[in-house]
Amino acid sequence: MYTILTLLFIIIIAGGLIWAYLNYLGVKGERLKLINQGICPDCKQRTVEVVDQKGGGCSGTSFVEFKCTNCDFADSYNLGSGGCGGGSCKV
Repeated sequence: MYTILTLLFIIIIAGGLIWAYLNYLGVKGERLKLINQGICPDCKQRTVEVVDQKGGGCSGTSFVEFKCTNCDFADSYNLGSGGCGGGSCKV
């Protein structure tokens, strides 16, 4: 009996954690859509600017940090990959 309850408890906790992570990714994606339009997700003004941008090399991701000049909103994202499709990388 206790093994069934323990297994059920573990399944509920794991399901909750998976749901929370997927929800977090959804919210983060919606915020990125607004930021790409230049709109701050918090104050809804067109006051978002890029504060810092670091590349990860030829095939690494770019780390981009955004900040709103109107409110205290700041967020960072790992965007895309550089890729070597353009032929700029030599192996």
